[in-house]
Amino acid sequence: MVLLVIDIQKGITDERLYNFAEFIDNTSRIIETARKNHVEVIYVQHDDGPGSGFSFGDDDFEIAEQVKPAANEKIFYKTINSCFGNAELVDYLKSIGQKQLMIVGLQTNFCIDASVKSAFERGYEVIIPEGTNSTFDNEYMDAETTYRYYNEMMWPKRFAKCVSLDEAISLL
Repeated sequence: MVLLVIDIQKGITDERLYNFAEFIDNTSRIIETARKNHVEVIYVQHDDGPGSGFSFGDDDFEIAEQVKPAANEKIFYKTINSCFGNAELVDYLKSIGQKQLMIVGLQTNFCIDASVKSAFERGYEVIIPEGTNSTFDNEYMDAETTYRYYNEMMWPKRFAKCVSLDEAISLL
C-alpha cells in the first residue's frame, strides 16, 4: 500500500474546513501509522501557477505544518485536479508495482474526487479513511453535505472503499 497525501497546503488548511480539528488529527494519525509500519507516504502539492499566490515560492503553496513530510518522503507537483496528471507520479507508482492506494487530503469535491476516480480508472484499489478529507462550504452545498455526499454516497461501492479510521489504521 502507498499513502497519498494530497494538497494539504497552508493556503487552504484552516478553520474554514469541515471538521478541521478532526481532519488534522485523523490525517496526522494515518500518516504517523503509515510511517511506523514502513508504508510509503507520498505528498502531492497543487500549483495554480506564477502570480496566483498558490505556487512555488508562495507561503500558501507550502505543505501545512501539521502534516509536514519527513525528509525522505517524495513530493510531486500537479497543475490539474487529479494527482494522476503528474506523469512522474504515474511512472513512479507503476515502477513500484503497488496497486493499493490510501488517499487523504484536500479538497473532497475537487482534487480528492478527481484523484480517487483517476486511480480507480487505472485499476488501483482506493481506500479512503473516514475524516481524512475535507472541504469548504460552496454555493451549492455546505461543507458537511459535500463531505457526506462523496464519502457516503459517491465513492463507496463505486470508486473506493471508505473505511473507519480504526479500520484504516489496521490496514496500514
